[in-house]
Amino acid sequence: MPGSLKPDRLIRRALRPGPDRPLANRDFRLLFAGRTVSLLGDGAFLVAVAWQAYTLSNTPTALSLIGIAMTLPLIMLLLFGGVASDRYDRRRVMLWTDAARAVLLALLALLAATGSLRLWHMMAIVALYGGAQAFFDPASDAILPEILPASQLGEANALEQAVRPLVLRLAGPALGGVLIGLLGLGAAFFVDALTFVISAATLWWMSPRASVRATLARDAVDASVARQVRDGWSYVRRHVWLWGTFASAGIAYLFFMGPAAVLLPFMVKHELGGSGFQLGLVLGAGGLGAVGCALVMTRSGLPSRSMTFIYVVWTLATIAVAGYGVATAVWQLMLASLAFNLLETAGTIVWATIKQQRVPGDLLGRVSSLDWLISIGLLPLSFALAAPLAATLGARTTLICAGLAGAAATLGGLMLPGMQDADLSVAPRAHTGVQI
Repeated sequence: MPGSLKPDRLIRRALRPGPDRPLANRDFRLLFAGRTVSLLGDGAFLVAVAWQAYTLSNTPTALSLIGIAMTLPLIMLLLFGGVASDRYDRRRVMLWTDAARAVLLALLALLAATGSLRLWHMMAIVALYGGAQAFFDPASDAILPEILPASQLGEANALEQAVRPLVLRLAGPALGGVLIGLLGLGAAFFVDALTFVISAATLWWMSPRASVRATLARDAVDASVARQVRDGWSYVRRHVWLWGTFASAGIAYLFFMGPAAVLLPFMVKHELGGSGFQLGLVLGAGGLGAVGCALVMTRSGLPSRSMTFIYVVWTLATIAVAGYGVATAVWQLMLASLAFNLLETAGTIVWATIKQQRVPGDLLGRVSSLDWLISIGLLPLSFALAAPLAATLGARTTLICAGLAGAAATLGGLMLPGMQDADLSVAPRAHTGVQI
């Protein structure tokens, strides 16, 4: 069981040469490389889109509107994205959505560079971006067990979770801050577009898995989209560790995700008088914390009571959001960001592995889409409430309340009947994919 290995050992095993290592698999190497490059651009995008929003408007309302515009299409299309992931070649679904997002970001870069960008332009572009992401995310979640055997999933997830924060939260935001400072906002958007082109190219070079996906597609033809969605929901409903986690995450995200996303840049720019580079440092500190997660877990290893572990570290992570509200200096925001991302990543490593192991492969895309849908389903409301709450309570009070309420909602999920029993009652599924 991967759960018996320590994260540092998992990462060392993943990096060690040998035919039984994830990186020995050509398709995984290409997928991993494409994801890493794309995440670097996304890290730059995180800084650029927030700074661009506050450049166009000095109030939290602008970033709230952009958050709503991006998450609504994402939520509305996630179920279709999950069905597409289980019905068609996941590699091609990811490839075409990467290509679409590259075009959208290139347009955003052009408008920003020429000084023509308006708030409604950003809202329209990120809405289409969110729609493409609704198809990419379930396919991305479901493709890994198709490429690797179950015995390598723990190593692959540990490797990805070590590199992901390094590029998304550390190197990417730092790159974004430098690009904004030296070349302007358009350059940061253009670099993100280029990374999507590179990611699409790596997917193109992967070995086609037409035989695997064609079999699933022929079986899926006999079932309507509605029936396929019902099958996915029926599976989720039978397992409290799935629906309970989706629901508690959805409530917690309602409380803290919108305020954190909207008000953290506001704190840097307006409360503390910081720069785009300093916002990059705050986000980068989160990346450093997530990378350091492996060191924090080194002595304890991945836990046997996985659900309990996930809920405890996610609860502590959400409490760290309240730290944004009490910070009086940029370094304090960096510390809170580091704590949040370190703890959140610890739970995510375990969650990704058990979901990939325990959910049948022909349902994994739909289950992942339901995971995304239910977890982030209330995000538009969270973004919509962030600005008026900040105007009424103040940015600091809003962040403190959001963090504490989100932590209570997260911990409440662990109290659901049968949730802690799921640590022992759900056995890992057998690997059914094809290995190259």
